[in-house]
Amino acid sequence: MSGRVSGKVAMVTGGASGLGAATSKLLVEEGARVVIADINLAGAEQVAAEINKAHPDMALAVELDVTSEQQWQDALETAVGFLGGLNILVNNAGIGGSAPVEDETFENWKKIQAVDLDSVFLGCKYALGHMKAHQPGSIVNISSIAGLIAGHNMGAYNAAKAGVWLFSKSVALHCAKRGYDIRSNSVHPTFIRTPILEGLFAKTTNGEEKLAKQVPLGRIGEPNDVAYAVLYLASDESRFVTGAEIKIDGGISAM
Repeated sequence: MSGRVSGKVAMVTGGASGLGAATSKLLVEEGARVVIADINLAGAEQVAAEINKAHPDMALAVELDVTSEQQWQDALETAVGFLGGLNILVNNAGIGGSAPVEDETFENWKKIQAVDLDSVFLGCKYALGHMKAHQPGSIVNISSIAGLIAGHNMGAYNAAKAGVWLFSKSVALHCAKRGYDIRSNSVHPTFIRTPILEGLFAKTTNGEEKLAKQVPLGRIGEPNDVAYAVLYLASDESRFVTGAEIKIDGGISAM
């Protein structure tokens, strides 16, 4: 532990698995206390237990449906009560989608926007009220390379993640205009080894190999590739970085 976020307090959504779990663990390893929020409470509690076994009393699990305005308010109150404040918010919870516009249903479109975009709005709106009392602060919103580069069969997902990208900039400018020492940035991963991606591998032949061929570096990413970017943005190392985006895409966006 080098203490890159020592003394800070964080809330991570979608923390029960994948990127959220990796980020929660890394933030604690670097000195932060973390509330792990997820609609899958049992999964969040398991991650918190793993963390607390190595770092006692540094993590707490809370149940959160990120599409619920009331649950956001309740979860933040619980988080602030446990942590004694809030410096860092990581909006990580999200779902995927892969249907072309003519095949997409309006119901599924609305679900993807609710989970992937509306949740980020709700998190930022209600977290700022707490973070203003515990500055400096950092909001890190997990978007996707699909928020910057479109796909023919990803209309709903492209729209939601692009919204996260530009909304993060709006929040950054809002905080700067109000004189808050709170920054807002977005992170844009490509294919990362998570339970969702591994589920796709199981359904196709040579799935990982096919995805890796699309990446200039020739491999898919690991959860900590994203977690370390979040750590940087959450830490005081990035105190002059706001309204920015970090691409973690193995070079895809450079092509």
